[in-house]
Parts: sequence; structure tokens; C-alpha cells
Amino acid sequence: MVHDPSIDHGVLDETRQKTAKPTLYKVILLNDDYTTMEFVLHVLETVFHKTPATAHRIMMQVHTGGHGVCGAYSYDVAETKVATVQGLAKREGFPLQATLEEE
Repeated sequence: MVHDPSIDHGVLDETRQKTAKPTLYKVILLNDDYTTMEFVLHVLETVFHKTPATAHRIMMQVHTGGHGVCGAYSYDVAETKVATVQGLAKREGFPLQATLEEE
């Protein structure tokens, strides 16, 4: 039997569209010489919903390593969290900075 491409055999090729995963952005807290460890813990627990143990671990990374990753989020969520951190810090008189970078 010879295959003739002009003959329709009723077989459908199923195509599935792949949904791309959204790009995630890491929110990073930066160390400074003035923001208290207690305030950093407060930010990690309230803004990022970290447990006290996880918040303490991240806070120590910020303190000893200069920066710490708080989580990875969609761009809009990451941008909102950065703005929230900086707003809280400014209100409390701390120079704490947060930034985001693509994961």
C-alpha cells in the first residue's frame, strides 16, 4: 500500500498549546548600618509572611552577607512588595532598601 497524502484518512493531529510559566522576580533586602534586626524580622513576617524561624534565617543572611532573598513572585507582586517594604521603612525612619531581580 502506497501512502497518498491527498487522501484524508480521518486522523487528526492533536496540537496542544504549552502555557509558558511567568517570569519570577526575587525580592531582595539589602543590609545597612541603621535598620534594626527587629524591624527586618517584622518586615519578613508581615510583608512576606515568613515564619519566625525563616524570618530569622533571612535576616541573618541580610546582616552577615549584605543581602537576603525574601521570595520569588510575579513582577507585579514583587514590585508591590518592594514598595511596601520601602514605605514601611520610611515611615519608621529606617533606610532599609529592597530590590527585585529576575530569577
